Amino acid sequence: MSVTKPPGTILGHPKGLFLLFTTELWERFSYYAMRAILVLYLVDQVDKQGGGGLGWTQADALSLYGTFTALVYLTPLIGGWLADNYLGQRKAIYIGGALMALGQFTLATPHDLFPGNATAIFYIGLGTLIIGNGLFKPNISTMVGDLYEDGDHRRDGAFTIFYMGINLGAALSGFVVAWAYTHFGHTEIIDGKELFINNWQAGFFCAGVGMVISLIIQFLFAQKLLGDIGTVPAAKLEKLREAEHGNIRKEPLTKEERDRIKVIMVMGLFTIIFWAGFEQAGGLMNLFTNDFTDRNIGTWEVPTTYFQSLNAIFIVLFAPVIASIWIRLGSKEPNSPVKFALGLFLLAVGFLFMIGAVVEMDGNPTNKSSMWWLVGAYFFHTMGELCLSPIGLSMVTKLAPLRIASLMMGAWFLFIAAANKVAGVVGSFIGHGGAKEEQLANAMAIFSGIAITAVISGIILYFMADKLVDWMHGAEGNIHPSEEEVLESEIAITGEHEAIAKHMPKL
Repeated sequence: MSVTKPPGTILGHPKGLFLLFTTELWERFSYYAMRAILVLYLVDQVDKQGGGGLGWTQADALSLYGTFTALVYLTPLIGGWLADNYLGQRKAIYIGGALMALGQFTLATPHDLFPGNATAIFYIGLGTLIIGNGLFKPNISTMVGDLYEDGDHRRDGAFTIFYMGINLGAALSGFVVAWAYTHFGHTEIIDGKELFINNWQAGFFCAGVGMVISLIIQFLFAQKLLGDIGTVPAAKLEKLREAEHGNIRKEPLTKEERDRIKVIMVMGLFTIIFWAGFEQAGGLMNLFTNDFTDRNIGTWEVPTTYFQSLNAIFIVLFAPVIASIWIRLGSKEPNSPVKFALGLFLLAVGFLFMIGAVVEMDGNPTNKSSMWWLVGAYFFHTMGELCLSPIGLSMVTKLAPLRIASLMMGAWFLFIAAANKVAGVVGSFIGHGGAKEEQLANAMAIFSGIAITAVISGIILYFMADKLVDWMHGAEGNIHPSEEEVLESEIAITGEHEAIAKHMPKL
């Protein structure tokens, strides 16, 4: 059984690619807009006029943030299984997108509509968003791959285009959501002081609008540009293939396969360390930006969420540079574990900038640190991501035995989910609503601890690299791709880490 693929191309690629590009752009806009303000909303003071936040402690907010981002990686495993076995990718996207939009609009509910129930409304909205995410995220990327036949050389280029949409949506979100929560905010007298109250609900509403735009685009053009792609559950197609070719006979794992699985497990432990540090961006570093950073340029104060767009912007700007460096090194290009170790070192350098920001304040929270410390931190974190993240899913697909590839891919996503939860727990040590001096001291300890852990981990991995390559039994390879091929790998990292890439397991 096969699916009908509509004819016609744009820039040499099926027209459906650009539909999926636009759909994912707006979905990523929606997600990152919400991610940028989630912790800020939770810790902001409670306001009786419908704005303001929930007044949580920073520790509770960051712990919740870690749980949320962990579930962002766990629920797609279930959503992918439902799509493969029952719904089909197209229907899963419609249902998931609708739930995500509903979740965003629920979060946007003004407090005064349901007095005393703001926290309950928040949990309902967040839960709905998580369920919808599980159905949407794994299936949109898979449909990109389904546009091409096996072996089609255009496939990698297609994912490069697709992931550029992800970064564009991510970059745009921080700017738009900042306009929304400030433009619709209001001034209020609290304890005799005139304070500006941000309207976080307006930000969530913008995120919901982005998701609705994504759904409308998919609904109007999917059948015309995608044909029957995504309408038939993958399990039905797989059963027909098995009937034609016979079932794969299950055999015990060989020594070579066991060694390759060991590489996946070892690298998985190090990936927890990297992402636990990297994911401080939306939590602890977001709060530090808001509370302890001088964001003024002349008379204009840079909104906190603008900094959340730096990672996506740096990816677009510097992925070609990193790709060029790897290809120019030729035979001297480091192997995957060494690149992974380099990513950990660069993460540590990024947190040295955060340490510098704290040192500049000299223990006095009234002394704001320069925003350029933050720019430097996000820059080096992105460089680390560009060195490390492309290894992830591609390594699993190269090393995992075919008959347990799904299990190994699921295990890899569990590592990333664990990393996000650890990030929330670590960030929560900033304090439980204590004095600003205490929070600043705790931030210093956290930034220093992450930097030291990353350096030690990088050193250990560097000295393990040769052994890990031996355990790969030739999977690392000695073929040096072109600069264009390396660029495609580098630019795809956001899709691997944030959008659940094309190799999503069929559980």
